[in-house]
Amino acid sequence: MIGTAQDQRQSSVARAERLRVNEIFYSLQGEADAAGYPTVFVRLTGCPLRCHYCDTEYAFHDGQWTDIGAVLAQVADFGTPHVCVTGGEPLAQPNCARLLAALCDAKYRVSLETSGALDTSVVDPRVAVVLDVKTPGSGEERRNRLENLTLLSPKDQVKFVICSRDDYEWSRAFVIAHALTERCQVLFSPSFHEVTPRALADWILADRLQVRFQLQLHKILWGDVPGK
Repeated sequence: MIGTAQDQRQSSVARAERLRVNEIFYSLQGEADAAGYPTVFVRLTGCPLRCHYCDTEYAFHDGQWTDIGAVLAQVADFGTPHVCVTGGEPLAQPNCARLLAALCDAKYRVSLETSGALDTSVVDPRVAVVLDVKTPGSGEERRNRLENLTLLSPKDQVKFVICSRDDYEWSRAFVIAHALTERCQVLFSPSFHEVTPRALADWILADRLQVRFQLQLHKILWGDVPGK
């Protein structure tokens, strides 16, 4: 019985150190403040949202249970200081916070791509949070957790994926109402195939809106290719 109890404790500890990982790959960061840097991406499995423009639906279910130590070992193989934890929605896995802290402890420059629908207070303060505010055009506006906005700091970024002129107007009002440009960088990105980059650029300039226009660099380079 003693041996059985010990085995159970060891099994419990092992589970506490695991995450379900969809893929780990090396590419250029395509978005946000670290755009253009060679980066290791750790894509975790699972997401409670279903944005209509999602380009990573393959990450909703597929993945392998992996120890955090094994994740760090794979990340180290690529020899770059930049690591991005993404999804899906990475915070849907409770051990995501543990992974983020472990990466920071290993001296990586860590960013987290999150929908903002889940509590970001669990995220290590050393992590740069890239929070995606869901616009009406995403179909998931109701999932925005406004409490997360108060946790933002100058190292963080808030992203709006603009699907239409109505989305742009909504996002502009949201930025002003929540004084987001006083908290952190604000990014406006056109939804691929829905709003042309030029149209969004013209709207921002016409309104003298102090946000950062961005394109998804990886899609310009490789199109809709998973793992890029």
